[in-house]
Amino acid sequence: METHEIIRIEGLSKSFGNGSDKKEVLKGIDLTINSGSLIGYIGPNGAGKSTTVKILCGIISDYGGKISMFGKDFAGNQLEMKHRIGYIPENGKIYDSLTPMEYGLFLSDIYGLDPEKTRAKMEQFYDLFELKSELNNRMDTFSKGMKQKALIINGLLHNPDIIFLDEPLSGLDANSVILVKEMLIQLKNDGKTIFYCSHLMDIVEKISDRIILINGGKVVADGTFEELKAGNNKTLEQLFSEMTGKSDNVERSQFMRNIVKS
Repeated sequence: METHEIIRIEGLSKSFGNGSDKKEVLKGIDLTINSGSLIGYIGPNGAGKSTTVKILCGIISDYGGKISMFGKDFAGNQLEMKHRIGYIPENGKIYDSLTPMEYGLFLSDIYGLDPEKTRAKMEQFYDLFELKSELNNRMDTFSKGMKQKALIINGLLHNPDIIFLDEPLSGLDANSVILVKEMLIQLKNDGKTIFYCSHLMDIVEKISDRIILINGGKVVADGTFEELKAGNNKTLEQLFSEMTGKSDNVERSQFMRNIVKS
């Protein structure tokens, strides 16, 4: 399948706070991403992963640098862009006084979708997640995992060209994790661009065709898993520890064990 540039990020920077409390979270990120890519975007807590995603989804608008998406300036065309991107967060806010079907139809109206097609898609989605019986129940009764499934469905309902996921598997049961993982691979094969943030190194290693490691607000590694390994037999988890300055995790875990036993 022919690919083309779909996202370009130049000198992306972002700080929070003022004066002595000012914290620079992103320190000049430069990336070019092609269509049909499944990007694993990884890094330790506070590295800037979620901030990057929120900027690319238009949730954070105050940033430095330049972003283009679909060949257009992102800052000047955000409304158009938001119709073509999907966002699946870990702890997204949801109108849990609504039922899933009511919320789906609400989103359908926002995106200008056919309501009858939306009803059919919602039924199919919830059936696959084995939640069809919950379609007309208020979401304030849902468990963490059920709400996460709703967030996944809501982010895909309008058939976006780019899908941003920030720890999307949080709270899901094992079978749902497998289902979502395989779905992402198939959507990538269909030409969708997947931008996937996670701490689950084994999943990132298996599904990503490009892995970007960010640490301290900067990109410190970018390539396929094979390129990052550079001929050794290390896992992504081991490479992650080394590149983020935590290669002593085994020794540290022994100290933690001793504290537990003391």
